[in-house]
Order: sequence, then structure tokens, then C-alpha cells
Amino acid sequence: MSATQVPPKLLRVSVIQTCSAAYSLEETLEKLKHLTHIAKERDGSQFAVFPEAFIGGYPKYSTFGAVIGDRSLPGRDEFLRYHSSAIEVPSSPVITYIERVSAETNVYIVVGVIERDSGTLYCTVVFIDPERGYVAKHRKLVPTATERVIWGQGDGSTLPVLEKVFQVSESAHSGGPVTAKLSAAVCWENYMPLLRQYYYSLGTQLYCAPTVDARPAWQNSMAHIAIEGRCFVLSACQYAEEKDFPPDHSVVDPTNREPSKVMIGGGSVIISPLGQVLAGPLLKGEDVLTAQLDLNDCVRGKFDLDVAGHYSRPDVFNFGLKA
Repeated sequence: MSATQVPPKLLRVSVIQTCSAAYSLEETLEKLKHLTHIAKERDGSQFAVFPEAFIGGYPKYSTFGAVIGDRSLPGRDEFLRYHSSAIEVPSSPVITYIERVSAETNVYIVVGVIERDSGTLYCTVVFIDPERGYVAKHRKLVPTATERVIWGQGDGSTLPVLEKVFQVSESAHSGGPVTAKLSAAVCWENYMPLLRQYYYSLGTQLYCAPTVDARPAWQNSMAHIAIEGRCFVLSACQYAEEKDFPPDHSVVDPTNREPSKVMIGGGSVIISPLGQVLAGPLLKGEDVLTAQLDLNDCVRGKFDLDVAGHYSRPDVFNFGLKA
């Protein structure tokens, strides 16, 4: 059988570059709804990835009054405000709202949230299926640097690689429903090689990377992961300016506040299993990036590199998960 006889497995996916609305949950959810509708109605997407900490907010430049050996009372008040803007997962009206948006648009939503579990906060990603609603969550295993002051560590119990059957119209392609495996790694978790290998070993094809890392070097990492895992990488980064935070929020130069000064610089991107940039990187502003994927490209890529198969060398290396 020639390769041309294998029908494509086409799927339209989006990464959404946006930011939280000044810790306003209501306004942030309105943005989620609006941008999901754009992904569906303008771009025809069935799958959308939002950035890290989109719901609940990423407190860029905040110190929470913490230094080695001491914490201030104003810092505790700041943590109280941040804690109050977080949500419980899955038992939250916010999850119900996202489920409703997902169902009405028929878009599978992957979105970063700040999860509240008693007194502890987690940087979490939730997976919302348009038919089944909330299906899973992933808690960031290691908060980056001083994020550890405010976020707890995830564990091996929330590392899902999920399978979703997408119903695609016959006009889009001739192969029938498309089954995709998807996962999420948050920001600098993507620098954890054993976490990546775990996802590869379970066959991830839509490798979601919600982030707030807007450095140019991030693009190199996303291309590397796509090539290494022979998967599609969907990285959604926040783009935020000073006006998108509360008026008393920390900034680089508090003596010279400017509403349009960039706080988080974007860089959302979609990359193919062979490292081709399919959309982005979007380096300024809020918008939706969309690409049409052929999931057969994951298999085409593994012809010469399968790090969970013929490149894994289990006779030399031992790999496993401690749940």
C-alpha cells in the first residue's frame, strides 16, 4: 500500500494568546468565552489551548512580602487576595461555566487555572470535553523558582494522557472520526526530560504547553520537544500589559507606571512533529492562532525516531513512574 492511500487524519487546533483580566474572574471568563467562539466561528477549531494561570492570574513581579526567614503582613494580605481569586477543581461554578462554553462551541478546552485546595494553591491545567465536560486535571509538578512561595507541588496522580475522538465533517477529509492523544506540561515542566519521556511513552500527539515564558529561547524548546517526541506542540503564552493587572500590583518600575508597558510578552506557537512552525510565534497582542494538523504526521516522524520505541534502548536504560 502506498502512503497516498492512507487517508489523512485532519484536525484544526488553536492556541489562544491572552491574559487574565486584573484578577476579575467574571471578566476573565468572558474573555475565555469570546476567544473560544473566535477559535470556532472564525477558524473552525475543535481544540483550543489557553495559557498557564489564565484563570486566577499569574502574579508577575509580585513578592508576597517574602524573604528568606521572614514574611510580611502586607504579603499575607496579598496572598489572601490571590487565594480568593483561585478556584476549586472540579467542584466550582467556574468549571461548570467552562463546560457550558465547551459544549456550545463544540471545542475541547485545555486551560490553565490557579486551583485552591484548602489553604494550598496549585498551578493546574484542566481538560474540558464538549461532550463529557470536565475529564481531568494536571498539577504543575515543580513551581518555577519563587513560584514555590505561593504554589504547592503536584504529584504523579495528575499526569494524564487522554484520548479524544473528534467527529470531523466529511467535507474536511475522508478518513472518518479522528482519535487524538493529548497531554499538558506547564511552563518549565517542559525542561523535565523524564516528564516528557513519560508523556511520549503514552503516545501523546497533542502536546500542550501552557506558559508565561515569553523569552525567545522558549521557541527553541518547543521546536526541540516537537522533534524529540514526534508530536504536535501547542504552546499558549500569556500576553499582558500593566493595565491588565490591579492598579496596586507590582511592576518593574513603580515610579513610572505605563498602562501599555508589557508585563508578559507572548510567543504562542504551534509546531509540527518535524519541527515546522505551523502558526506563530505571536509576539505581540492577544489573538487566536490556528493550524490544521494531520495526526498521521506523528507516525511519519516516528519512522526514524521513536524515543519511546526503537530509540528507547530498554536494555540500557530503565524508566518508570512512581505514582
